[in-house]
Amino acid sequence: MWRLFCSRFPLSCVPWGTPQKYDPTFKGPIYDRGCTDIVCCVLLVVAIVGYVVVGVVAWTHGDPRKVIHPTDSRGQFCGQQGTPNEKKPFLFYFDIVKCASPLVLLEFQCPTTQICVSKCPDRYLTYLTAHGSPGDLGYYRNFCVPAFDPRKGPIEVLKDRDCPAMLIPSTPLARRCFPAIQAKKGVIMVGNETTYDDGRGRRRNVTELLEGAKKANVVLETRQLAMKIFEDYTVSWYWIIIGLVIAMVASLIFIVLLRFLAGIMVWVMIVMVILVLGYGIFHCYMEYAKLKGEAGSDVSLADLGFQTDLRVYLHLRQTWLAFMIILCVVELVIVLLLIFLRKRILIAIALIKEASRAVGHVMSSLLFPLCTFFLLCLCIAYWASTAVFLSTSNEAVYKVFNESACPFSGQTCKPETFNTSNVTKLCPDAQCLFAFYGGETAYHKYLIVLQFFNVFMFFWLANFVIALGQVTLAGAFASYYWAFKKPDDMPAFPLFSAFGRALRYHTGSLAFGALVLAIVQVIRVTLEYLDHRLKAAENKFAKFLLSCLKCCFWCLEKFIKFLNRNAYIMIAIYGTNFCTSARNAFFLLMRNIIRVAVLDKVTDFLFFLGKLLIVGSVGILAFFFFTQRIKLVQDTAPPLNYYWVPILTVIVGSYLIAHGFFSVYGMCVDTLFLCFCEDLERNDGSPERPYYMSPELSEILLKGHLEPSKSADSQG
Repeated sequence: MWRLFCSRFPLSCVPWGTPQKYDPTFKGPIYDRGCTDIVCCVLLVVAIVGYVVVGVVAWTHGDPRKVIHPTDSRGQFCGQQGTPNEKKPFLFYFDIVKCASPLVLLEFQCPTTQICVSKCPDRYLTYLTAHGSPGDLGYYRNFCVPAFDPRKGPIEVLKDRDCPAMLIPSTPLARRCFPAIQAKKGVIMVGNETTYDDGRGRRRNVTELLEGAKKANVVLETRQLAMKIFEDYTVSWYWIIIGLVIAMVASLIFIVLLRFLAGIMVWVMIVMVILVLGYGIFHCYMEYAKLKGEAGSDVSLADLGFQTDLRVYLHLRQTWLAFMIILCVVELVIVLLLIFLRKRILIAIALIKEASRAVGHVMSSLLFPLCTFFLLCLCIAYWASTAVFLSTSNEAVYKVFNESACPFSGQTCKPETFNTSNVTKLCPDAQCLFAFYGGETAYHKYLIVLQFFNVFMFFWLANFVIALGQVTLAGAFASYYWAFKKPDDMPAFPLFSAFGRALRYHTGSLAFGALVLAIVQVIRVTLEYLDHRLKAAENKFAKFLLSCLKCCFWCLEKFIKFLNRNAYIMIAIYGTNFCTSARNAFFLLMRNIIRVAVLDKVTDFLFFLGKLLIVGSVGILAFFFFTQRIKLVQDTAPPLNYYWVPILTVIVGSYLIAHGFFSVYGMCVDTLFLCFCEDLERNDGSPERPYYMSPELSEILLKGHLEPSKSADSQG
């Protein structure tokens, strides 16, 4: 019979290692174990110490105010407490027309004098006209440099750029004074004027101000969008929390019901997913039909371009048609998979039932993802804060700006000695203005290396935290499986025992697996960065090669994650080092490749449907609430700039919450599956060598066409 099976499934009969032998002393996770991969453990400790040093250095040199407050031409912050500009929160440009220069995009700084002011100007005024009126001159001095000498003549003041040539009615935007530009009947105006006096007796068109404001605003548009998104969060955060709580309660109820009604819940989940997708298709069709004949609804997405207000897209028939097609494809794929996997689903349900019993005996495992989530939040917070401090640990760099040709243009300068240098003699109109934050010291040259180290350590520590959670859960569930009398033979606190063993003996092995995965992830990030830099390149071969490398490393990362997960299960059971555990896990899976394809991946598909059901239900509820389509609470929904902000937040948060709960079941199924494969190799079901699997599990698995390879070592 074994030869017949091998002739039909030759891949399953390749000698992938030596199957496990019967051992009467083996009773599950080994308690008498030693430390593994000590070198990697020491390396991790040294790397963490270095990471702390990098953080201290970054926090010592960094200054987050540089990304929060605008900076004047002297490199001083506007509105910062404890400085002369404490009561001057706004940045004022002497001549915003010069912001239309390409230098704005290159240096992110307008080539004109900038000062901090308490409020933006609210009237038209030139210095020549203000000089003859004491009241106007007093107002005008608020927009002159602090070292302004009022005894100077007007020509000398304008020549030395102590004051702007003119003031224009302005409004603050992102703490910067921009001309109060408005359009009346298609005519661009500032205040009630279409032209203005440039302070030198010339009338200029307001459109020149518009060009300068656009260039100066190129970096601020993203910040403005971020501010609107932040406003949406401030008015909807409690509703977002309520939505996430609903997702958590739904996930918890689903998991608890899965514990007692696994078979029924799986089929209910399948039917509900089909119904939810069916309703989505119906809703998209109704919206598509309702927009027929409405003005502007037939505009194509390509002609419309990108819009930050996503409500615009919902008024297009093409949008709803695209949604309907996508949902139809997803519905069809799921239905076809269910038809072809209907027999395998019954087998997967049996394993899920066993996993439910295991979770029932280790109920604390449902709360363990909170510990992993907390540690991941610490990693993210430390990485983000270190990245911000590193990026702001540069010094103020000043450069020469000028209007006429000058050999010193763009060179660095020092404001203290600039007026006495040769630059002002050769280029009378040159100015030494703040350009950006940078530096030429050895520390600043190595900033990119420190940022790279920061990213690498983030990936390493995040993967280590995930590995610690996987080993802990695997050890707890393996204790359940290898308990001959369940739950009498289980340890008192299986989860805490597994957690203690993982930290005490296998920190090095976890660090080893996390290090391998982190290296691949850093390479992928580097490839994405190179791809971003080469977007404008014309080298087709380089783009093709980069795309191939990205695809290969994506596949490699998925394979390493799969291998690490199973290696951690072997570490939890046997206490072997990472390489040995990875090899034994890989060979065990290859000796049972048919079971892997049939059973393990089907359960993953069912869990994905469960997450899809929870996320879809909560997402639909959030959509109807925030778009004020639920009449009972129509007036309760907060006013929003972009209603997609809280909806997407709820959807992403719901997926993470559902994934956290289902990850416990996923790890339980994977652990029980490997234990099941080893149980078949170690034992034969006889009274002398009984199976450790429960009678319910053995009844369906051993009769579900998954038994042929169980006695490979005995059949020869």
